[in-house]
Amino acid sequence: MAEIDPESGMKLRKLTELKPTAAEEYQEAMLNRVDYFSKRRESTFNSFVENTIVNSLKVLLDLKVKVEEMLGDDNKEKLHEMIDKLLLFGL
Repeated sequence: MAEIDPESGMKLRKLTELKPTAAEEYQEAMLNRVDYFSKRRESTFNSFVENTIVNSLKVLLDLKVKVEEMLGDDNKEKLHEMIDKLLLFGL
């Protein structure tokens, strides 16, 4: 691929010609690769991320249930109203 220029001694590389469908082929290859890895369930990274998300949600839900038990019904309603107001002002 590389030619040496006889005058300067530098390596010259030829540009390859791109086909009009090259971008489509690269896009197709990337999509196939993403699809392949999304279907591979034994991936360590996917398992780690899924386990982290599930465990985080479990801890948050357990915490929510315990806080609601400690507050009782009346205080729970007040807390929900306060959170609703905060969310409305934040939006």
